[in-house]
Amino acid sequence: MLTFKEEIAGILSSLTAMSPAEVYSLLEIPPEAGMGEYAFPCFALARLQKKPPHIIAAELADRIKPGSFSGEAQNKGPYLNFYINRPYLFEKLLPEITGAGDGYGKEEENNHTIVIDYSAPNIAKPFGVGHLRSTVIGSALYRLYRALGYRVVGINHIGDWGTQFGKLIVAFRRWGDSSELEKDPVHYLYQLYVQFHQEAEKDPDLDEEARYWFRQLELGDEDAVGMWEHFRGLSLIEFQRLYRLMGIEFDSYQGESFYNDMLDETVELVREKGLLKESEGALLADLEPHGLPPCLLRKKDGAALYMTRDLAAAIYRYKKYRFSKLLYVVGAEQTLHFKQFFKLLELLGFSWAGDCVHVPFGLIHFKDGRMSTREGKVVFLEDVIDKAVDMAQNIIREKNPDLANKEEAAKMVGLGAIIFGDLVNDRIKDVEFDWDKVLDFSGETAPYIQYAHARICSILRKAKGGSVTADLGEGRIAGGLVGELARAEGLLEAPEEEQLLITLARFKEQMRRAAEEYRPSFLARYLLDLARDFNKFYHNCPVLTAAGGLKEARLLLIDGVRVVLHNGLDLLGIEAPEEM
Repeated sequence: MLTFKEEIAGILSSLTAMSPAEVYSLLEIPPEAGMGEYAFPCFALARLQKKPPHIIAAELADRIKPGSFSGEAQNKGPYLNFYINRPYLFEKLLPEITGAGDGYGKEEENNHTIVIDYSAPNIAKPFGVGHLRSTVIGSALYRLYRALGYRVVGINHIGDWGTQFGKLIVAFRRWGDSSELEKDPVHYLYQLYVQFHQEAEKDPDLDEEARYWFRQLELGDEDAVGMWEHFRGLSLIEFQRLYRLMGIEFDSYQGESFYNDMLDETVELVREKGLLKESEGALLADLEPHGLPPCLLRKKDGAALYMTRDLAAAIYRYKKYRFSKLLYVVGAEQTLHFKQFFKLLELLGFSWAGDCVHVPFGLIHFKDGRMSTREGKVVFLEDVIDKAVDMAQNIIREKNPDLANKEEAAKMVGLGAIIFGDLVNDRIKDVEFDWDKVLDFSGETAPYIQYAHARICSILRKAKGGSVTADLGEGRIAGGLVGELARAEGLLEAPEEEQLLITLARFKEQMRRAAEEYRPSFLARYLLDLARDFNKFYHNCPVLTAAGGLKEARLLLIDGVRVVLHNGLDLLGIEAPEEM
């Protein structure tokens, strides 16, 4: 089903020389209530038709007939303003939302595959908060595209290869304790890694020993490979525990090591295309004719680099998945790398090079400096989660001491605060993590939205005899009957009710916009708007004490809000508690 915005784009496209996509991109939300739900600026048409924009707007307004979703169109100077057909909202939208329930917003499966590369922590190192942004942005995009009908493949390109493993092997052989390793593998391996560097400052021969053991690993030495596999396996178990805690999922954990056997072939392909140069024994791809610096593919000691592995991985992924898009959710500091990478794919002749997209994001900072942690220099994500859940539990104890499942609610609120505190920001900007803000029940936070959802659930429980999902009343206002009831009795006409309906109508559009522009923040901010509009409604439009049909209509309205808040939070990877 078309969204309101898509229907407008189709109507205007049929009356102008513009494509629906061009019209869609120009539609704006008016600055003031009462000026319609969308406005089309006619300046672009003025250049084509050689007429003043206000004349074009007036002519178009006379020619436009209401659609199923769109109602009246009015010219306001050089703008053409569109109003949603209110009876449509009553008769179609609310029953569609409440009837679909958890499935509302999901679209039929299509034949396109989206591959998303996100998270990618390093083996044998604790999961630091620096990986949070890639993880939650990538996960939100994964959920959004899956809901929109795409086949989605989530790949965790684990950092499981490199010279650091030579250092770890040396450290474990010299100072390691197997029993300590089994107790807390990742933190113990990190301690050994730190200890290696401390000792190497006093004994430079340790670095040479580490290089030797990494060469042995590359050559397939049984002892070296066995230790590496053990370290990798223990790290993955720990990472997966954290991912389960956060509700994050992946379809593949193929890390850097998976592509080792493909690297020679990849370098040879670059050579065949005449792009390879040798410099002091190292091999590099010459991109200077294309306005980019050359990129190193192989060091003089034969070791491959990130670029070589990324090339091999992209080629493998296209062969395996035939993706429509391959998204890399990686920090903005890697922008040059991805420009070089995509240009190389293009020069190698891959027609799908243009379907590879870097989804960059800024850094994360703590307002009061680095959070204190067991290791000093790394902020562990689990420490952040634990603190958020503890703080949420204290707030819940204070606000609702009689709540039965405080611990479960605190987990939902704490994790939701961390995830939403990241996603509500435009991803390209740096994030300042402020504990007071992310757990504020009245601010632009997940708890604010979760509390609105819980409040609706409470109202519905009281109205339905204890069940949030039971049929309303005797089912009298199910389906299209709500529209008849609303018109006959003049219901749902208060400004707060109309605004709530209009905001509900924008859900699918914001879902698509968030996916298409790789910005989950659009959906996060939409949910804030919906929660805010619900709270205005709640304070001005009583539900349980309303009379007759008005009570039933308002119950259906807030049930629609409940569904959309729940589904929207779920798309961001956040749970919606029914009590808190």
